[in-house]
Amino acid sequence: MKLRAICTFFLLILCVAPASALDNGLAKTPPMGWNSWNKFACNVSDQLIRETGDAMVANGMKDAGYQYVVIDDCWQVKRNPDGTIVADAERFPHGMKDLADYIHSKGLLFGIYSDAGRQTCQGRPGSRGHEFQDAFTYASWGVDYLKFDWCHAEGQNSVESYSLMRDALKTAGRPIVFSICEWGSTKPWQWAKDVGNLWRSTEDIQNCWDCKADWGGLGVVRILDLMDGIEYAAGPGHWNDPDMLEVGNGKLNAEESRAHFGMWCMLAAPLMSGNDLRHMDADTLAVLTNKEVIAIDQDSLGKQASRVRKEGDKEVWARELAGGNRAVALLNRAATPQTITVKWEDIGYPAHFSAAVHDVGEHKDLGTMTGSFTATVAPHGAVIVTVRP
Repeated sequence: MKLRAICTFFLLILCVAPASALDNGLAKTPPMGWNSWNKFACNVSDQLIRETGDAMVANGMKDAGYQYVVIDDCWQVKRNPDGTIVADAERFPHGMKDLADYIHSKGLLFGIYSDAGRQTCQGRPGSRGHEFQDAFTYASWGVDYLKFDWCHAEGQNSVESYSLMRDALKTAGRPIVFSICEWGSTKPWQWAKDVGNLWRSTEDIQNCWDCKADWGGLGVVRILDLMDGIEYAAGPGHWNDPDMLEVGNGKLNAEESRAHFGMWCMLAAPLMSGNDLRHMDADTLAVLTNKEVIAIDQDSLGKQASRVRKEGDKEVWARELAGGNRAVALLNRAATPQTITVKWEDIGYPAHFSAAVHDVGEHKDLGTMTGSFTATVAPHGAVIVTVRP
């Protein structure tokens, strides 16, 4: 019976024409959810994932728009003789389908991780040579989201490798958001629109405001620098991804955390929280569930912000919203307060326009302004407003 099933499996692959472009109908706005890596790295388990799903419902994150609960690396340990990927039975004693069913019972969606190479970044089995088999396995488990990394992919072509997994997911027949994670190394914003729903556009984020690790990881503002200029590639169903959020992981102060989250929303970035949702303070929860800021990220027009003015450490970022309004971020990269001005010409409005300005962080109307808006911005902070003529 097992041999017959395997033969049927490979015949199905041969008989289905490969996809020519991504058309899964998913991620029309940037995906929102949680990923285990930033806080827990390899220390993942069935209990952690279930408790995280419970917390996402109980603390209001689900109501704020978060959907996906994603296990990153280290859930897998080997392959069976027939090639089927095997989850760690000690850490996930009930299996992945049972875990996915539990997450689904909470009204949430379930995500998993693999790698385009033969091994994952932590040396677990990757998907190279098993793309279709893994896709069918994930579909049978009820997976809704796949993060696909790029470690141990020496000699592989990124377009070919990711296109192969795209086609495998389509053939498997279950709608699965496809998250490409090759760290921006082959400029995916130039080719990945027809391959994935989102693609990492930068190296890994670091839990700091402005730093660079020896191996290449970057702080918040250094990632922002890499996101400017590639906004043309983003839109409904396909998003530039500046990596997961570090809000709530203990190293960014309150202003930095608000600015980090707000700027990711300006970028129309996927919002994947990376903290311990079971244990977080009220300030962290308030940042992650600010519905007015989230509304900018989830705006149906899907326009990523661009940097429209830079004067040293003072920056203005802006994006068009559905209906013709604008979202504007006054970003202060300096360690001292700065007065920052946005002129209407910077954001595509005539100078004589009068416009209502609303602070989304503070949920406060600031009045009607003509020609410009000025604010004093805290160190390492951002004032984010909507501008409505």
